[in-house]
Amino acid sequence: MAVFNVHLRDPSLLVGLNYIDGKWVEAESQKRFDVTNPANGNVIGSCPESDAKDAQKAIDAAAAALPAWRSLSGRNRGRILRRWYELVLENQEDLATLITMENGKAKPDAVGEVLFAASFLEWFSEEAARLYGDVVPHSQPNFRVSVLKEPIGVCGLITPWNFPAAMITRKLGPALAAGCTVVVKSAGETPFTANVLIKLSERAGIPAGVVNCVTALANTSKIGETLCLSNVVRKISFTGSTRVGKLLMQQSSSTLKKLSLELGGNAPFIVFEDADLGLAVDAAITSKFKSSGQTCVCSNRIFVQKRIYPEFIRRLKDAASRFQVGNGLDEKTSHGPLITSAAVERVAGLVNDAVSRGAKIEIGGKKIPDLGPNFFEPTILTNVTTDMPVVNEEIFGPVAPIFSFDTEDEVVSASNACDVGLASYIFTQDVTRASRVSELLQSGMVAINTGIISDAASPFGGIKHSGMGREGSKYGIEDYLQLKTVVTGNVNVIHKASL
Repeated sequence: MAVFNVHLRDPSLLVGLNYIDGKWVEAESQKRFDVTNPANGNVIGSCPESDAKDAQKAIDAAAAALPAWRSLSGRNRGRILRRWYELVLENQEDLATLITMENGKAKPDAVGEVLFAASFLEWFSEEAARLYGDVVPHSQPNFRVSVLKEPIGVCGLITPWNFPAAMITRKLGPALAAGCTVVVKSAGETPFTANVLIKLSERAGIPAGVVNCVTALANTSKIGETLCLSNVVRKISFTGSTRVGKLLMQQSSSTLKKLSLELGGNAPFIVFEDADLGLAVDAAITSKFKSSGQTCVCSNRIFVQKRIYPEFIRRLKDAASRFQVGNGLDEKTSHGPLITSAAVERVAGLVNDAVSRGAKIEIGGKKIPDLGPNFFEPTILTNVTTDMPVVNEEIFGPVAPIFSFDTEDEVVSASNACDVGLASYIFTQDVTRASRVSELLQSGMVAINTGIISDAASPFGGIKHSGMGREGSKYGIEDYLQLKTVVTGNVNVIHKASL
């Protein structure tokens, strides 16, 4: 009997098992791994260390459930998704508590994530009934062409730890709305959040086999490989690093799967001298330091036009100095720990390297051992140069490197000088400049005068090495559909074609 070191309003939501074909089961090997709270190292509970055999069982269950699920009308699938959405809202307190315990983010951030996660279920519950096809005029008058949209089939969904609820629903929502069945590989650091969502989907009435979920930590790569190599799985959706995304793409090539890859970023945050400075500073705090900098759309390089550079630095330092770093469950905490001590070591290495090359620490720059091994001070760096790894790599931590710039052309060129292109941020009160620069920036998403870029109604995704495909929005469901062309000839019409 599993023992959990967490107290929820509804303890029955906490399940440390795989979910396969409508049953909560152990891994075939009976092996398990511990899940710990990054704020204090306490063990929350344990989950199955699944392997390829467990993944294959989940694939088989999803394949068996596909014919019945895809045959439901979109309206009926939408009703089930709507009920799931309502259950997530009803249990938002428990979900937020669990997110904070597994991921470490501050409780208000976790509450926001639950609402964000729910919004995808609401959105796609409404999209399910509106998967319109098309009628195409044929060159011959007695021929008819129909274009149908059909579910692509069994999907493998591989989700990250930094948004353990929202990334589940952003993938599951459109997949289920489209009529697909799924195998979820949840992040090994945050499997309980995923399992709560799966438990709620079960209560919402999703039939056995339609949604399956396997957990693993050490065997994550084996499960990913099993999903990619399977000829039954017709689509992979992955959110994570560019390195792993490329590996999954290689593994999927032999079966020609459809892929949605939401990978790494190196977002530029550009503040022009005519910007509303207060708005820009507030947005920088949001876009850089949200979840302690552990999101793919965090601003990674901040560019401030020279005339306002000193004042921007002063205001940003003042705002960052008021952060309260600590355990996310403490109501005073604004920013929690990083996910692991290895993440802290990597961030510390980037900062130390930058300082050794001439960067100046304006605030922060150190580990916080008094709080624990997973804490790092919110940090602002100036005097940074383009040859520093802290500028060229995705930081994934609370470190803000800040450049000054002179001209628009200069900052656009610097912003585009990287292999990735997920998000960009622009701050200006000149609408012509905003339009011009947004079109010049090489990224899949551009935010103008805001630090928030994600919404259920907005397509999310990048270009270049930041991946392919889009999630959320009316476009997100298209990634789970395939087109079928139906041509009917010799239709009885009044006249005959003569060309």
